[in-house]
Amino acid sequence: MIRNTTRYFLAALLLVPMLTLSEVSLAAPDTCSPLLSHSFPRLQDEVPQNLCQYQGKVILVVNTASFCGFTSQYEGLEQLYAKYKDKGLVVLGFPSNDFGQQEPGSNKEIADFCKNTYDVKFPMFAKSVVSGNNPNPLFKMLIAKTGTSPKWNFYKYLIDRNGNVVKAYGSITKPTSNSLVSEIEKLLEEKR
Repeated sequence: MIRNTTRYFLAALLLVPMLTLSEVSLAAPDTCSPLLSHSFPRLQDEVPQNLCQYQGKVILVVNTASFCGFTSQYEGLEQLYAKYKDKGLVVLGFPSNDFGQQEPGSNKEIADFCKNTYDVKFPMFAKSVVSGNNPNPLFKMLIAKTGTSPKWNFYKYLIDRNGNVVKAYGSITKPTSNSLVSEIEKLLEEKR
């Protein structure tokens, strides 16, 4: 019985037409923008996360701090993320203690603060340096491409779906400001 089943299986395989290479779609996978070709530990558990996973999305990169006059912008960032994430926006938060020592806590303390105070759901990364002589590699590239470094906490960089830096926004620009939201909406409508 097993031999007959095997014989029928092999016969069926022979009847299946073989595909040639020209018939198989050889579409190359999307390549990752050099700007996004970095990994950073996730804030909550320090598991490394490759930013290439956000290729094809409109990205708003923000350096954050828990004890700043602009800290309430977490609320606007979360609203922005919730409203546009299904259309292709992602907000990436990078806590930093670079300005006024306003992010002194550990990664766990920062994660707890973000969750408990503002219910932050957008991706957050471990505390790092975003300015000065040795910024993290993403901010180093953002600074080089825009010619401007963060002047304070909640400085924002907007990146299009192709991984190109579009614009930098100062800390005073709220996440829900008309200028930022209209630029995000414009980028979300563009195809890759």
